[in-house]
Amino acid sequence: MKLRSQQILSRPEWSINRAYYKSMGYSDTDLDKPIIGIANAWSTTVPGHYNLRQVSESVKEGIREAGGTPVEFGVIGACDGIAEGHEGMRYILPTRDIIAHSIELMVQAHQYDAIVLLGSCDKIVPGMLMAAARLDLPSIFVNGGPMLSGPVIHGRKADTTSIIEGVGKLKKGEITEEKLIQMEDSCAPTCGSCSFLGTANTMCCVAEAMGMSLTGSAMIPAVYNDRLKAAQDSGRAIVNLVKEGITARQIITRASIENAVRLSSAIGGSTNAALHIPAIAYEAKVDFDMEDFDKLSRSTPLIAKMNPAASPNVIDFYESGGVPVVMKEIASLLHKGAMTVTSKTIEENIKDFNSPNNEIIKTFKEPFTATGGLAVLYGNLAPNSAVTKPAAINPKMWTFSGPAKVFNSEEEANKAILDGEVKEGDVVVIRYEGPKGGPGMPEMFKAMKLLYGLGLADKVALVTDGRFSGTNNGCFVGHISPEAQEGGPIAFVQDGDMIEIDIPERKLELLVGEEELKKRRAAWQAPKPRVEEGYLYLYSRLAESADKGAIIKNRA
Repeated sequence: MKLRSQQILSRPEWSINRAYYKSMGYSDTDLDKPIIGIANAWSTTVPGHYNLRQVSESVKEGIREAGGTPVEFGVIGACDGIAEGHEGMRYILPTRDIIAHSIELMVQAHQYDAIVLLGSCDKIVPGMLMAAARLDLPSIFVNGGPMLSGPVIHGRKADTTSIIEGVGKLKKGEITEEKLIQMEDSCAPTCGSCSFLGTANTMCCVAEAMGMSLTGSAMIPAVYNDRLKAAQDSGRAIVNLVKEGITARQIITRASIENAVRLSSAIGGSTNAALHIPAIAYEAKVDFDMEDFDKLSRSTPLIAKMNPAASPNVIDFYESGGVPVVMKEIASLLHKGAMTVTSKTIEENIKDFNSPNNEIIKTFKEPFTATGGLAVLYGNLAPNSAVTKPAAINPKMWTFSGPAKVFNSEEEANKAILDGEVKEGDVVVIRYEGPKGGPGMPEMFKAMKLLYGLGLADKVALVTDGRFSGTNNGCFVGHISPEAQEGGPIAFVQDGDMIEIDIPERKLELLVGEEELKKRRAAWQAPKPRVEEGYLYLYSRLAESADKGAIIKNRA
């Protein structure tokens, strides 16, 4: 077993490096073993990361037991929930690339032999997987697990989104402020990633389906003892990957990426998967575009349903068998020979799981719907693509048309919704919120939750060049590309224009003649950028469009 760490730790020329390690208590025995980096996004800011210090200790135990030496460093991680609905949300997606860059820098600067990635939440998980694919070292992803849900509120087990829905109900006079405070106190009873199938839990499931996490580990709740057992097993597994010479790009392949899309579609995962999976593919040097994504989703049945598509939460999904059971059920669609961090194939990992048939996980022959949870739309309003989530949309809203109500920012739209300016039948258009225009492509989470709370979720549609939270439901279409800031057609929509959404036919059309659109295009001028300094300014200049995964290109 040839260790790259020994290139900078062998005596006598690298004795100085051994001295640096010894100053922190490492022994000669430690420094002769595989040096395993642990990229830990622990903090006391993010509920999904609050337990990662404890998880890390279990990973270290496994690494030492298997004959490796753990070396830990910190990684940033911002909380989408705390950042929602204000200026902070513009910073969330850009952290994904900072996370990938920072892990690359630390691993390469110190020449670790392998990397363990500890994270749980929305942009942290894909950022870490992007780093793994870019570095192409033995790598494994370990998440902290979802939180338990709160008491039943509004007919389903409560979670953090219950609050914003409650604000809408408070506005309508359906609940009191005292009731809202009770919801605030009880909806998130433990640490962990939010208990619905938002982007955080979607991407943790995607990591497992991609083969980058241990089988069955993605949805173990944060407070269960099995979470620490899985962490310890992951520590042993990473040392084994080093010994066997299995690197990230042997796992993150075209086959495993397709498996990940299939799984995300089969469980009705977040629309943000359509942003992050192409970004991971880019780092793995795998050609993969939105047409590929839609082709896979269209041919994958919706096997599992949970909040926001149904009342059960991800803990119920876990108790029903979780990711391995769904993968077993759709095995005929998967690349079963794909390698995983267990050093075994997908087929070997799922062979002992039983087929399900309950209210959360259905069978391949009798799914919830014949096509997957996500859909990619095209049309004159979205020439390059747009993304929606039929799994979270009432089927009666899969086709919808109405007059446009146009807003040039999320804040404008939220105020108008609360002021009662949006009426039944409208198509709310929120633009200049893409990767460049936002900048940072913020989520229109609050707008959709306000519409839900006001009873308009099944009466109004919302389209945007921004994106959505994985917990949103109602008729929504995001990721419209090209975005308004780049002169995409969404920039030319005017109040009263008719917009047609047809999810079954994968169409998004602005019902305005081409001659009129040419006139509007000729008269259009790009607005002054919202941000002219700092990292967001840099990001707005470098980020690709949403249909490219909003990546920052890092190779010729």
